[in-house]
Amino acid sequence: MARVLDEDELVGNWTLVGDELDQLSGRRGVTKLGFALLLRFYALNGRFPTGRAELPDQAVAYVARLVDVPASELGLYEWDGRTIKDHRKDIRKYFGFRECSLADSDKAADWLAAQVCLKERQVDRVRAELLAHLRQERIEPPARDRIRRIIGTALRQAEQTQTSRISSRIPAEAVPQLLALIAKSTDPGDGPEDQDEDDGALFGAAEAAAVDVFAVIREEPGNVSVKTIEREVFKLTAIGKVGLPDNLFADVAPKVLAAWRARVAAEAPSHLRSHPHDVKVTLLAAYLYCRSREITDTLVDLLIATVHRINARADTKVISDFVAELKRVSGKENILFKMAEAALESPQARVEDVIYPAVPGGYKTLVQLLHEYRAKGTSYRQHKQRVFKASYTNHYRIGLIQILEVLEFGSTNTVHTPMVQALTLIKRYKAEQSNRIKCYALGEHVPVDGIVPAELVELMYRADSTKRQRILRTVYECGVFQSLREKLRCKEIWVHGADRWRNPDDDLPKDFEANRTENYAKLRKPLDPQVFVDQLREEMDTELSALNDALGGKGLTWLKIAERRNAGAIHLTPLDAAPEPRNLRRLKAAIRDRWGVVPLMDMLTETALRTGCLNVFTPAGTQNHLDPAVLFERLLLLIYAYGTGTGIRAVAAGDHPHTEDDLRYARRRYLTVEACREVARVIANATFAVRQAALWGVGTTAVASDSTHFSAFDQNIFTEWHSRYRRAKRGVLIYWTVEVGGSMAVHSQLISCSASEVHAMVEGAMRHGTDMDIEQNFVDSHGASFVGFGITRLLDFDLVARFKQINKMKLYVPGRGEDFSYPLLSPALTRPIRWDIITQNYDIMMKYATAIRLRTASTEALLRRFTSETTHPAYAAMLEVGRAQRTIFLTRWLRDRDLQRETESGLNVVENYNGVNDYIKFGKRGELASNRREEQELGMLCLHILQSALGLINTLMIQDTLALPEWENVLTDADRRGLTPLFHTNMTPYGEIQLRTDRRLDLTDLPTA
Repeated sequence: MARVLDEDELVGNWTLVGDELDQLSGRRGVTKLGFALLLRFYALNGRFPTGRAELPDQAVAYVARLVDVPASELGLYEWDGRTIKDHRKDIRKYFGFRECSLADSDKAADWLAAQVCLKERQVDRVRAELLAHLRQERIEPPARDRIRRIIGTALRQAEQTQTSRISSRIPAEAVPQLLALIAKSTDPGDGPEDQDEDDGALFGAAEAAAVDVFAVIREEPGNVSVKTIEREVFKLTAIGKVGLPDNLFADVAPKVLAAWRARVAAEAPSHLRSHPHDVKVTLLAAYLYCRSREITDTLVDLLIATVHRINARADTKVISDFVAELKRVSGKENILFKMAEAALESPQARVEDVIYPAVPGGYKTLVQLLHEYRAKGTSYRQHKQRVFKASYTNHYRIGLIQILEVLEFGSTNTVHTPMVQALTLIKRYKAEQSNRIKCYALGEHVPVDGIVPAELVELMYRADSTKRQRILRTVYECGVFQSLREKLRCKEIWVHGADRWRNPDDDLPKDFEANRTENYAKLRKPLDPQVFVDQLREEMDTELSALNDALGGKGLTWLKIAERRNAGAIHLTPLDAAPEPRNLRRLKAAIRDRWGVVPLMDMLTETALRTGCLNVFTPAGTQNHLDPAVLFERLLLLIYAYGTGTGIRAVAAGDHPHTEDDLRYARRRYLTVEACREVARVIANATFAVRQAALWGVGTTAVASDSTHFSAFDQNIFTEWHSRYRRAKRGVLIYWTVEVGGSMAVHSQLISCSASEVHAMVEGAMRHGTDMDIEQNFVDSHGASFVGFGITRLLDFDLVARFKQINKMKLYVPGRGEDFSYPLLSPALTRPIRWDIITQNYDIMMKYATAIRLRTASTEALLRRFTSETTHPAYAAMLEVGRAQRTIFLTRWLRDRDLQRETESGLNVVENYNGVNDYIKFGKRGELASNRREEQELGMLCLHILQSALGLINTLMIQDTLALPEWENVLTDADRRGLTPLFHTNMTPYGEIQLRTDRRLDLTDLPTA
């Protein structure tokens, strides 16, 4: 797709200078213009254009003016003949390039296999590395088919090298056990087969007698239950019995390992059995290695979710009990006085004769008082612990103990050594003692301090027959599991062999210290922590002073800061309504009149044909037997099926020659999460490229982020119910990062309802992968924590938040005693920033920020260290940076009415984006109808692709319509402010599904002016 060039690009990239002008001597007319364009294109790309379509119109017009030849004459230039061959020969000689020979192709394939394909399997990225290498070697890239063959050869060579090396490392006794996994495993849809005794010997006769072990290992986990725990423990145990070394893939790139895993997941057991021996055992070993880490993560998730479930149900039970019992008794002081008076008058009399008559209501009132007392204080928490213990002992204990038995916990903080010892103690007693042993042995070291909650300690001890205090095992285990959950969530305790829950030190870059200067420079931060603190402190003082001075004048009529009882110090007048756009309805009607109501499938097809976005899909294996045109159509149908929620079966019934089996085969082999992400990026970049700067602005750098709730199948551990969505079913959240200038989503991610929106915001801003350079991110209150402000300061982009309770916000001061410098702000001021904590932990904070930038681990895993349960020193420092940065933002935001309006406008963009979701995803009532996480992610990403396609096509339609004479200078400022390509009045997702790849929409790429 052609791209709009700005003036700087034209001058910098398409101006002929020096010796280049000498190359034009002796050339005239169209040959002069054609040669000049070929020369500059070759200088920029290291190759010749394939035709006129690759030359931007603006570049043609610019070069035509330089060489004094009419641009229209380029239409007479012959793109296939002796003239262009001579031109190419002269240009190669000028730049010192040569054509790619067969020997060059072989050398390039060898270089790729040794230097690139051992670390990268994505064809597009391998191609980019190849083109860069050829340019460095001053070799002109060969034809597209030849490049494809070079890449295929390199990938095969690299795989042969790696599989041979890995298979030689696998212990001899593990190989037959690997092969036994798929020896009798059935393909999906085939009936069960009898299993022989070898499977039973390997995995236990009881389990293997009725279970296809390999099929079980490939299953997704179920919902949070003891049954799911037992199933996951069985999977992990089965993998462990194969006997693969822990360091088997230590030198294999994560991308290669992920590609092998995806390949096994896509292939049926019969296909796996047909591979050569080295490939077969390597693929199986890689799959088991990845699944082992995934299952370990799942077991940790199950432990955390199970303990939370027991706690939540105990809360519900105790509250219902207490509400039923609790009856408020009025006049308690008067009752106490009457009881005391009656007792003093008759100290020797019986209670029922003196006290009961003195109390209004008698005995019944005293019982109510007793119940009220018991409903307060520690008795509530103790009652809850009793309910927790009963639920744990009667049902959940067997599952949670099984998790402890198969996982190995660790900690790098000696403070948590007692917790690790407690877990070891529980595991040892489970292995050595019967459940009939209720208490730990006398003299046994049982860690209690900092492990067992205080309200549980009183319930934990029981006197034996000799009156000695003993610790009850089940009560102790309840306390350990509750504390373990909190320590796991912030990764103070981690798990060996996990991925997301691994040692947090492994999440950080190993060479950070060696490359400290470069890492700080990438984030544009000073090496000296004192310089960072001084800059932050100075900015904070400047903004506080500016707000204080503005309040002293008459400019801030919308803001008052004063002491107000129970209402907060800040009073902000709401924004006035913006003028209503007058011409946007007319514009949408004109678009609908010109193109009609376009089926969504046609918009997707047009987008794919214009951008070539579907070229990123590659097969999970090494072979591709599908015709490109057939694959193109099947991918369109799959994206539509997942994006609209109608499903493969319904789409297969449309007006096209592809069957349901055809589509399901293409789904298994081609439609992956990462490929769909790349498709969305390609469409976003294409949209940015075709936008007219006069209409949409130049290089917008702001995004808005927010989540929206989708109902989903709940027989899995990811789907949750959440109090924020009381009226909805259990579900998940899709967190969108949307560019505010043109409503184009640059990133989407699937998160649980209880997940932190801070990590999702950072993930979207840092890892969107598009050509957009994000400098500003709009969020609502859920994404605006102190940690959010702190980490965005370190990552060098601005967090702009809309706070729900702005009236209760507090402003921090730079130093002790400096609150007197801002007298008009004093009602909203609070304590000073603790700069010493920032200075002491500046380097470790920068290490975590660098880890986010380099993607050494997921943003969620890295930011788990910055939660309230952690004792990590960087957490306190990050909070202080966040407090300072939030104060800077708040003071600027309160005095800038335009920034307030910009914030509302930005968040309205993402709200509008969420509104279009419901229109496009109409199938199955908008529900993500799967229990598999990958299927849910594909549903999200295909919805993302469909909305991006809608945005691109509408962008072109808007530009073509506004280019008409009758629309010249019609749009007002209010119209331009409200203009968005994300509308659906000209589109329908309904009706019969028809593939019409030969019918194109009448659109242009570039402005006609």
